[in-house]
Amino acid sequence: MTDTAPGWDQTAFRQRVQAALDAFLDSQTERLAPLGGDGARLLAEARAVVSGGKRFRAAFCYWGFHAVADPSEVDDDSLVRACASLELLHASALVHDDFMDASDTRRGRPATHRRFASEHRGDRWRGDPEQYGASAAILLGDLLLSWSDELLRRCGLPLERVVAALDVFDRCRSEVITGQFLDVSVQARGKADVNAAMTVLRYKSAKYSIERPLHIGATLAGANDVQLRELSAFGLPLGEAFQLRDDLLGVFGDPATTGKPAGDDLVEGKRTVLVALALDAAPAGDAARLDAALGSPLAPDEVAELRSIIDDSGAHHQVEQVIADLADRAATALRRATLDPRASDVLLELATAGTDRVV
Repeated sequence: MTDTAPGWDQTAFRQRVQAALDAFLDSQTERLAPLGGDGARLLAEARAVVSGGKRFRAAFCYWGFHAVADPSEVDDDSLVRACASLELLHASALVHDDFMDASDTRRGRPATHRRFASEHRGDRWRGDPEQYGASAAILLGDLLLSWSDELLRRCGLPLERVVAALDVFDRCRSEVITGQFLDVSVQARGKADVNAAMTVLRYKSAKYSIERPLHIGATLAGANDVQLRELSAFGLPLGEAFQLRDDLLGVFGDPATTGKPAGDDLVEGKRTVLVALALDAAPAGDAARLDAALGSPLAPDEVAELRSIIDDSGAHHQVEQVIADLADRAATALRRATLDPRASDVLLELATAGTDRVV
């Protein structure tokens, strides 16, 4: 992501979020030291999974705050810690998601369950290495989820504002976890129409990626109901566009950029909006081929074949158009809102960065 509005350095912001996460993990390392070497291994993996990334959720939380805040009330270091709590939630979701999807990699490194299974296998321990890896991933994801709540509670902002924000945070976590269950259920059934795929997209990703981070930040600043609705009018369509871009990257993205194998969503059998549109529009034979191949190991030439089916169906182009329409709707809503002008400028730049990622 490039830097946005003058006077705000996105790279410096990411570094501050990372520093807040590192400081929090330092305190946890000291607290959990009596657990010995195994506790240290789990903490080392926690550090790895919260390192890097674009920090979109933290950024939307930060600028949701500044969209409604009285500048004289800002405690910026405490605000950054609050924003960093969303990155712990995100890391928790990724660890669990990778296990549920049987993913091998995340950001170019072994997924948590694969990493711990490999350690078990290499040390020739008893039992099933895969079960050990699964257990480690579940526990680390749970730990990160617990820590996300702890970091927000202890961020240092006024208690009454934090309590109000925690209510939004609770709803956010309920939505994303239930949305994840919808996703695994859709994959288990082996079918999903566009409406079902959009429901999964909205609750598993769109709301938790942008709308709820904006709400958490704004609530920490004391936002009223009108301001929260204005942020929803911007954040929800933008979140949907953001996830649709991820869906395109999951099929057409360059592994060097995504950190995932080519066509990873096809191998995992993801019943995304992109796939649902392709199955609706492709000729019967092509649709049957795509449907049968989803969720199976695929050679590079098979990935290329399925990409061609999706392209030829018009689904790729259609999703690009929907992304553009949603992004335009979000931008129009933000321009009409009665929010801080500088924050609105930065949010528009973040919107562009989130939806224009290269496929």
